[in-house]
Amino acid sequence: MTKWKENDRVRVVSRPVTPEDRKKNRYYDHMAGQVGTVQAVFGPEEVAVRIDPESLSRVAADVHKEASRRMMERFLSNTSEDQKGKLTPEEKDFKANYVLLVRAEDLEKA
Repeated sequence: MTKWKENDRVRVVSRPVTPEDRKKNRYYDHMAGQVGTVQAVFGPEEVAVRIDPESLSRVAADVHKEASRRMMERFLSNTSEDQKGKLTPEEKDFKANYVLLVRAEDLEKA
């Protein structure tokens, strides 16, 4: 059983990427040092962590920003003008979460 629970503040550890990591897509260099909040614990091999945007590298932040822009653009292109008029200010200012699935052992308390 994992020691992590929802709402724990965590940081992804920095460690070398192994061939097994690459094979199972479970750890990459860009994940190291990212800080966030545990959103769900599915088991020791899968802990969902919502990453704080300010802990993203510049490249990752730019990619995330562009992906969010495209998601909102796609949503708006499939929404009628009447429906768009009913959107709240919060819905119009959509911010996508950046979530990583991380092994419990690759996390430390932040």
